[in-house]
Formats: sequence, structure tokens, C-alpha cells
Amino acid sequence: MIYMILLRKIGGFVLSEKSFGTYDIRGRYPDLVNEEMAYDIGRRFATGFAARSVVVGNDIRLSGPSLKAALMRGLTEAGCDALDIGQCGTEMVYFGTVHLKADGGIMITASHNPKEYNGMKFVGKGAYPISGSNGLEKIVASDEVADHERSAELKSGNLQPEGRVQKIDIMDAYVQHLLGYVDVSVLKPLKIVVNSGNGSAGPILDRLEKYLPFTFIKVNHEPDGNFPNGVPNPLLPENRHSTIEAVKREGADLGIAWDGDFDRCFFFDEKGNFIESYYVVGFLAEAFLAKNKGERIVHDPRLFWNTQEIVERCGGVPVLSRSGHSIIKAAMRRENAVYGGEMSAHHYFRDFAYCDSGMIPWLLVTELLSRLDKPMSAVLQERMAMYPCSGEINSKVSDAEAVLARAEALYGASGRVSKVDGLSVAFADWRFNLRKSNTEPLIRLNVEARGDRQLMQEKTQELLAIINDCQNLGSL
Repeated sequence: MIYMILLRKIGGFVLSEKSFGTYDIRGRYPDLVNEEMAYDIGRRFATGFAARSVVVGNDIRLSGPSLKAALMRGLTEAGCDALDIGQCGTEMVYFGTVHLKADGGIMITASHNPKEYNGMKFVGKGAYPISGSNGLEKIVASDEVADHERSAELKSGNLQPEGRVQKIDIMDAYVQHLLGYVDVSVLKPLKIVVNSGNGSAGPILDRLEKYLPFTFIKVNHEPDGNFPNGVPNPLLPENRHSTIEAVKREGADLGIAWDGDFDRCFFFDEKGNFIESYYVVGFLAEAFLAKNKGERIVHDPRLFWNTQEIVERCGGVPVLSRSGHSIIKAAMRRENAVYGGEMSAHHYFRDFAYCDSGMIPWLLVTELLSRLDKPMSAVLQERMAMYPCSGEINSKVSDAEAVLARAEALYGASGRVSKVDGLSVAFADWRFNLRKSNTEPLIRLNVEARGDRQLMQEKTQELLAIINDCQNLGSL
């Protein structure tokens, strides 16, 4: 297993299995993620991918600059140029890797985790995702003899760094690329609450602002790794209040909030209601198909009836993929899909190297609202009534497999079972998906129905009771 390789081979530092996720490295600083580890990963990334240049960025976390410095030292000592794009969001590393024609990119971030955490996300040439099942082993699979010899060379002073650090400002190119997704001439002077959560999104909004006819009401706008207003994670209901209150207070047309590295954005209508990202996927799919007839749209299996119906009605081809950014990106490339969306608020775009962006979606939504000349609530109300959903509900469990087995035993005989990602069971008028977390002792439930909110709510409670019963039995 790659975990064991990590535990055995990251230099003199033992990287805990807890730090190594399916898609990235993440853990508490400095005991699970620190400068020694960052240095070693930089050296091994350059060697494992034969990289001559790597884009490097960091979000607003306090440990970011020192981790980045150690990472770049490892890259340059392995003969690789480190292209430092400064403090940024994850998608800027994706963009920079393509724009600068680099051999890879490394973003130092822990996304929406608490402030004492940090980590790294990796991409290869062309911003191709690198994950635990796709290339990350190259970072850790090095020759122990070579490690020993290199340590001796370093101590003797005979080894000279071959690469160099280059500070590069890609902001203007990135902003112009973002603006290319919308027709600025049709945008209406909307009043928009923008909540960066004291993460990295604020400076980007400031740069975009002069090109757009919008009035921004800025909430928690200044980047601050101390997270004085809480962890920037709008998926948590308790973190939505400041956006909701500002929308209502200011009479705004729309509210938007981002996570710390702004690879996800979340929407609130003009009444302050939080909008499940599931409906945004269908909204954006329809917008892309209006301009790209017959194209493929990738979606995840948790909630998809609304998306599938819209895509087929608009003449597109819906493509089901397991969830997870590296998996969705691979499906996007394989299918040459114009757009892909997950109900977790990750949105992927072919013209953005098939990567996810938290800036492109809200620009597209404002263009759609401007063209339709309708409030956000009116635009989505019909779809939400047609396909009511529970949203994702997380439950702590000690044995997720037991929960899945119990649910399949109860519903599988009479429903249509799919195991593309976790357990999905569909009936004529409702369906559910249960999947276990890759990183936490959680099971995640999603339920949707066809035009019957009460049925959806009843089935949600029914499944939650089953989860609770399984947990109680397991604790006896």
C-alpha cells in the first residue's frame, strides 16, 4: 500500500497515514505536515516526474510561506525551477501550470480544514490531476541508496542547486481568462454579497471588480490565516449566517461564499436562502448546452435526476462518474465533456484544462441571471420543486460497511441498485445514495424524489433511523 511506502520512505520524517488522503496530503501542522516533509516532497516530486519547472502557490494559512520555502528548496536542489505565483487559490496553480507550460503544480492548502491544518494538492503537466491512485506514488517511491548518497553529498557541500526560484505574477492573465467565460456587455448592475471567509478569494474579486458592472458588498473580505470569523467552509450551516444577513440587510440580488482556497463557491438567492449546489449543476449544464449543442456533461451519482433531465431535454449527453475531483477530471478528459459538476460545489470546465474553479461558476450564473432578467429564487424554484432533495447529511458511524449492507438488504430487492459510488437504490419516485467517507468515520446520505417533498423527507428520516439503529447495535 502507498501508505506504507510513505511511512517508510519520506526521508527522516515519518508522515502519518492520517495525512495522506485520496486526492492530496493534509494534516495538522507541524506534527503531521511540516517543513522537513515539504522539502522532501519537493525533491521527490521533481525526480519522480522528471520535472524541470513546477508552479507553486499557497493559500492564506499562516504556515504556508515556510512550507512553500521548504518545498521550493527541495525542488531546486533536484534541478527543478520553482515558479512561485505567490498567495493564491488552488485553481490559480491549475491555470498557472498550463499558462506557463510547466511540468507540474503544487498548491499548499488545507482547503476548508481548521486553521492549524495544512497540506498539498498536486497536478502534472497540463494540470492533469495527481492522486493516490494516479501518480502520487512517484513522489515517495525513491531509491534509499540514492537518498543516502545525496545526504552524504549535502553534508560534504559538494552538491550545488541546479534549479532556481522565479517569482511570477499571473494575476492579469488569470483574470482575463475568467472574463472570457462571459459576455460582459450583457451583465446587469447586480448587487452581490461576496463572502471570502477571510480566505484567498478577496484579492481576486478586487481585481475582477473594475471589469464588471456589479456592486460588491464585501463580507469577511481580507485574507487572514487566523480565520477570525471561523473556518471558511460554507457547507457548514453555522458559517452561512453572515452571508444570509448581508443579503437581507442590503437587499442584494445574490449572495456568494467561498471556501479558503476558493475552488468551490456557494450561492444564496435574493431572499437569503442557501441553494443546494445540486441545482446549480443543472443550471450551468443548461447554459453550456445552449451554446454547445450535443455536448457531454459529467455528473456525480449522489444526486442527479434533475441534472440528467435537463441535459437530455437540452440535447446533451449526461455522463455518470464516481465523485472526487481526480475521478471527475479523468472522466471529463475521457469524454471531452464541456462541463462537469458535483453536488459538493465542485464545477469543472473543458476550457479550464478540465479542472474545477470557484470563480467561473458565479460569473456564469450572473450572466444567466442578467439574460433571464429574473431573480435567483424564481429561476431555481421550479427545479427545486420538481426534484426536492435532502442535501448531504453526514452521520458518524463505527462500521460504515454494516450500514451499507443493512440498507441494501432492506431496499435492494425492490429497487434498482447501483454501486458506482457507494450504494444507490432507485425507485420510480425516489432514490438515495449512501457512501462512506474516505477520510473520516462518516457515512454520507443523499435522498431525492420526483416532485414530492414530503416523500423525500419521510424517506430521509427512514434512512437516518436505519443508520442510527446500526450504530446502536454496533455499540452494544
